[in-house]
Amino acid sequence: MERLDGSVRGALRRAGVPDAGVLAEVTRAWPGAVGEGIARSAWPQRLARDGTLHVTTVSATWAFELGRMEEEVRAKLRAAIGDATPPALRFAPGPVPSPGAEALPAATPPPPTASEEAEAASLSAAIEDPELREAVCRAVAASLAAARTDRGV
Repeated sequence: MERLDGSVRGALRRAGVPDAGVLAEVTRAWPGAVGEGIARSAWPQRLARDGTLHVTTVSATWAFELGRMEEEVRAKLRAAIGDATPPALRFAPGPVPSPGAEALPAATPPPPTASEEAEAASLSAAIEDPELREAVCRAVAASLAAARTDRGV
């Protein structure tokens, strides 16, 4: 007995409709392949009949920049999903889902370095209340440490 999903996929392919399994595979691999920054700002939406993957972005600026990076993004997808990689990508502004906690793991900020702690202590030294000074010092040090990791996309 033949599985129903195989029959349906075959009929859809004969009608020129792209395989939905490819879109599902791309969607699963997208955050890991392109990175958290891009995944928060762009998301695969559909496959065209010619296999082109249409990706919506949060803004026209993101669409433009990712369009210029198409080959790099396709190379990352190819490394993640191999032959299922679409032959072309098109980026346009549109709805992008908010990532769920399971979709993108929360990044753990790095601990502050000694120089960041010293800078934080210097910046908060003028605060008279010792508890407030300590709280501000910790917050500044954490912010300085987090800024080191906010640079890449």
